[in-house]
Amino acid sequence: MKIIIVKDQQQGGEKALEVFKQALDQGAEVFGLATGSTPLTTYTELVNSDLDFSQKISLNLDEYVGLKADDPQSYHAYMQQHLFKFKQFKQSYLPQGDAADAQAEIQRYNELLTKFPIDLQLLGIGKNGHIGFNEPGSSFTEQTRKVKLTPSTVAANARFFDSAADVPQYAYSMGIGSIMRAKKILLEAFGSAKATAAAAMIEGPVTPDCPASVLQQHPDVTVILDQAAAAKLSK
Repeated sequence: MKIIIVKDQQQGGEKALEVFKQALDQGAEVFGLATGSTPLTTYTELVNSDLDFSQKISLNLDEYVGLKADDPQSYHAYMQQHLFKFKQFKQSYLPQGDAADAQAEIQRYNELLTKFPIDLQLLGIGKNGHIGFNEPGSSFTEQTRKVKLTPSTVAANARFFDSAADVPQYAYSMGIGSIMRAKKILLEAFGSAKATAAAAMIEGPVTPDCPASVLQQHPDVTVILDQAAAAKLSK
């Protein structure tokens, strides 16, 4: 696990751009993408760069159950707003939040992940150590699944909605087993609220209590932390 400590989130986005560029230079074809506030500076750097994704594939980590793609709070809309309308991919895939048949949607997405193995997976981390929507206690072998969000995750995402009551209670998410199959993983964490989770991920035991700790077992992980998120590291 390679740890990069930067001054702030802006510098973190700049470092992440270097990781994306290196992946492209090494022939990466498929990119796993994330949403939320963490990767925003990374997407800004990608948009402002000359990197070409027009012949590349993207697959997103997750999507809220029940939201249509054109819902302004959907991750489809997020990706369109922050990346896709500026950087065209050959094809971009996300879970379909309003799918009529959940099991069929899960199977569809698992088949996509088999067809398009991810070369570089971008991740954030939750305050409780979750990656994707794989909450504490999640199996390390799960593939894409429908998950019930914990109250802490619902509360953390409430700032994006009119009220906490509007936050969906379920999401489709790549499982940890799916994430771990990526050839390379880039995880970003910024701010003091992520310091405990970052320390548990990097220096704590590998345990489902901190789902991100499984990344210790992956052969190629880069972690970008700002100084606040790195504050509880002992080394």
